[in-house]
Amino acid sequence: MHYRSISDMNDAIVRGLHRLPRDIDLVVGVPRSGVLAATLVSLAANIPMTDLDSFLAGRIYTSGVTKRRAALDRKVSEMRKVLVIDDSVAGGNAMRDARARIQAAGIEADFTFAAVFGLEPLHQETDLVFEVVPHPRMFQWNFMHHKFLAQCCVDIDGVLCLDPTEAENDDGPAYEKFLSEARPLHVATHRIGWLVTSRLEKYRALTEAWLAKHEIKYDQLIMLDLPSKAERQRLGAHGSFKADFYRKSDAILFIESEHEQALKITELSGKPVLCVETHMVSFPDALSLPALGQAARNLPARLRQIKSQEGRKSAAKTIARALLGARGYETLKSRVKRPA
Repeated sequence: MHYRSISDMNDAIVRGLHRLPRDIDLVVGVPRSGVLAATLVSLAANIPMTDLDSFLAGRIYTSGVTKRRAALDRKVSEMRKVLVIDDSVAGGNAMRDARARIQAAGIEADFTFAAVFGLEPLHQETDLVFEVVPHPRMFQWNFMHHKFLAQCCVDIDGVLCLDPTEAENDDGPAYEKFLSEARPLHVATHRIGWLVTSRLEKYRALTEAWLAKHEIKYDQLIMLDLPSKAERQRLGAHGSFKADFYRKSDAILFIESEHEQALKITELSGKPVLCVETHMVSFPDALSLPALGQAARNLPARLRQIKSQEGRKSAAKTIARALLGARGYETLKSRVKRPA
């Protein structure tokens, strides 16, 4: 699974700004996700933006005061170079529709059509693709609205709803109240293959009622069959329970709430895990191309600016441990030291 976060989108845009035509007057986002891309371009380059519907109606978003300049206050009729952008392009239907609507409106300008992510470097519906991301792929802004959910294991607390507070997590009346009234977090609009949670089996009825209330569709609900929270903590069964089911299932991805558990599930299952806390995918092989690509994309930009060799080495070790976990880091060290 190829995954891109909002941070990845911003990085791709910043890296690709030099490829855009000079003197763009206006950025137009194709609703909805293209508006996110347009916002990032607009803020980075300090040029006006709007969404497609507003553009066709002759409206441009107002700007704040911190970056204000005269060019931000022009009307649509004054915009001669216009960038129309979407988050991604695959079949091209959204971009074709945008082109057709602009043409039908009779707006005269020098248009450039772009997508941040595409299946190929060139696409017949766009003039520019910032980064190639092949299928299968998910994005932070649509991972709970994706057809691949049918092939995923998904955690509940911290993914579908907020985690319980310490006071709520008493394995008693307060916890039962939480289960009934938990606040939704990421609401899935596609059917989920397996809900895999370390909630105890005795809370199945309350969990099923909450899922039905929020119209969350799924094939199976897998819960931990232990008598109490205390026993679950004694056994440390959270990650191992999830990993065991995931390993035996046909699922292609586990969507987990917490970073350390995500690393443990990856290690024990030998399969990739998406962590909602970090919006990173951990891979079982730390030296695989997807794993190395993930690590490189998430290397903070400030670390690239470190001048001293010792500083870069120390930063690289810190990042490697954080991304790969203790076992992955030691595996990486042993492979690097292994003689040719």
